[in-house]
Amino acid sequence: MLNSYREHLAERGAKGIPPLPLSAEQTSQLCELLQNPPAGEEEALMAMLRDRIPPGVDEAAYVKAGFLTAIAKAELTSPLISPQGAVDLLGTMVGGYNVQSLVELLQSNHTTLAAEAATALSKTLLVFDAFNDVLEISDINPYAKQVIDAWANAAWFIGRPKLPEAVTVTVFKVPGETNTDDLSPATHATTRPDIPLHALAMLESRIPSALDTIAKLKQNGYPVAYVGDVVGTGSSRKSAINSLLWHIGEDIPYVPNKRAGGYILGSKIAPIFFNTAEDSGALPIECDVSTMETGDVITIHPYKGEITNQAGEVISTFTLKPDTILDEVRAGGRIPLLIGRSLTDKTREALGLEPSPLFVRPTMPEDTGKGFTLAQKMVGKACGLTGVRPGTSCEPIMTTVGSQDTTGPMTRDELKELACLGFSADLVMQSFCHTAAYPKPVDVKVHKKLPDFFASRAGVALRPGDGIIHSWLNRMLLPDTVGTGGDSHTRFPLGISFPAGSGLVAFGAALGVMPLDMPESVLVRFKGELQPGVTLRDIVNAIPYVAIQKGLLTVEKKNKKNVFSGRIMEIEGLPDLKVEQAFELTDASAERSCAGCTIKLGVETVSEYLRSNIALLKNMVARGYNDARTIMRRVAKMEEWLANPVLMEADPDAEYAEIIEIDLNEITEPIVAAPNDPDNVKLLSEVASDR
Repeated sequence: MLNSYREHLAERGAKGIPPLPLSAEQTSQLCELLQNPPAGEEEALMAMLRDRIPPGVDEAAYVKAGFLTAIAKAELTSPLISPQGAVDLLGTMVGGYNVQSLVELLQSNHTTLAAEAATALSKTLLVFDAFNDVLEISDINPYAKQVIDAWANAAWFIGRPKLPEAVTVTVFKVPGETNTDDLSPATHATTRPDIPLHALAMLESRIPSALDTIAKLKQNGYPVAYVGDVVGTGSSRKSAINSLLWHIGEDIPYVPNKRAGGYILGSKIAPIFFNTAEDSGALPIECDVSTMETGDVITIHPYKGEITNQAGEVISTFTLKPDTILDEVRAGGRIPLLIGRSLTDKTREALGLEPSPLFVRPTMPEDTGKGFTLAQKMVGKACGLTGVRPGTSCEPIMTTVGSQDTTGPMTRDELKELACLGFSADLVMQSFCHTAAYPKPVDVKVHKKLPDFFASRAGVALRPGDGIIHSWLNRMLLPDTVGTGGDSHTRFPLGISFPAGSGLVAFGAALGVMPLDMPESVLVRFKGELQPGVTLRDIVNAIPYVAIQKGLLTVEKKNKKNVFSGRIMEIEGLPDLKVEQAFELTDASAERSCAGCTIKLGVETVSEYLRSNIALLKNMVARGYNDARTIMRRVAKMEEWLANPVLMEADPDAEYAEIIEIDLNEITEPIVAAPNDPDNVKLLSEVASDR
């Protein structure tokens, strides 16, 4: 095993990247070696055990946790690992397979082991139901009481450093627009789960010398900040952030081949990309970057909201968002903060204590007393409220979650890190649509293994060749509910979806909720009649066309204006559309960089669609699709809606950031999009002779 591993190490080292994490088989062999280590290999073996095994509920983590538990209980021995050292290593595994062992060790007759287990659990967040086990014995067990007190006092958070008052960085700037395909090229999609290898392709077609430039800039001794005019448009792929942070972030202790942190500055940062950066512990800042150039040394003052040059002159100002961003960076990301803060709040509630004052809590926006939009009502329903105002930080229930094959392996890895052994979301679906037609060898492996991973957690696994994720996921939707998916075009025609990167999709699937800072809404209201020769695609293009005419959208990337960016598009005035037609409109909201989209449809249209979908889902069960219980549960909920078919509607006095009215009577000819930019739309007569 060691010889094979070192060959792999040399092969990867030649590319400037670390080796792959150990597999379960390699970990098993490593554990055998650790019981009788070859002379001179001691340090290397311990480094592999400590740093090269994935955390959570990865198969290799299962082997590692079992081995360390056996040493802690004196069932196995190693000259390199004492029982106390084994417990300490169990405490580095984040959560999952290590937790039950640590809870048991709290009750060990060996006080040093019990004390070490208490220290380990005090900094472990992914404990799930084991929380109740620790709480139950905390009245009689001082070590369990120590853990409960540590959770209540947020020791996991206090132990992490605050963001400094000033951070000096070196600028690496990519002018114009950076989309996620620049950072994570689709041509290298099969390597996305292998973050260091995939990161070698970052910006390869945009700036071939980019990685060499970043490496040279690091020699200044400062972190490198990624700067761009417009950053992160396009697909929702988290691999774009993974690649970027591999070059500008920092290693995560005990988590192989993944980095967090980093600084991202943009005049405009696409909403999904911004959220994914938050989740990964980066600090995304929207500010004027026009005076910044590659090689500049600048200082970010996060608490003042200023950026200065080396002469101390203020060259840009900003307002951090959301309110909790500094806590997110300190915690290592928005997802660790949410999980940790929830654990602390849950503990304090059990102890009869007030919520911890350590955290910055989201501030509720002022209630205007006005009505709610359709989207605000849908999200409100998912939060147990009548409606949710823009700016509200909330965690709506995720009724439907979708994952597709090019991001599915990353979602799988994120689920393992979250120690997820069963989905909390009502329905989680995995498709195999992007790679089915021309699968590479690595795709064939994914097609074989990933369905079982999702089905074992009560997810719905499609089969290669079944079709596109959206076509299937739309057939599983419930009206007026909220969901998410790992594709930027996950734009529900029923209810509302907030597309996300694989990390947030995994969070939504595992915990059944998703963090959301409720965006503002833009109402697009159609009136009039469709004219001869004008198609549904022309109606789609009419939205940016009219926005451009009103000065609400510009094509130029520098200082770009986009009224839709980061907001929810709410469409009215086309009630007779079929649901499949409605999806063409909601789907196009991705091209506007919208956070989400709703469309008002008629009850009969939706009822007809659901009746068809019920037949489809029952047929899936008859043909052996898993998970049958999940599918039939969704069928039952569709039938329940059909028994009382009522759709939510916006209140007449609902407030919108902007209202755009489009008169179909005035659209008398096709509207086409120029190449490479869906915002650049023109009347056919304007480009009739262009070549």
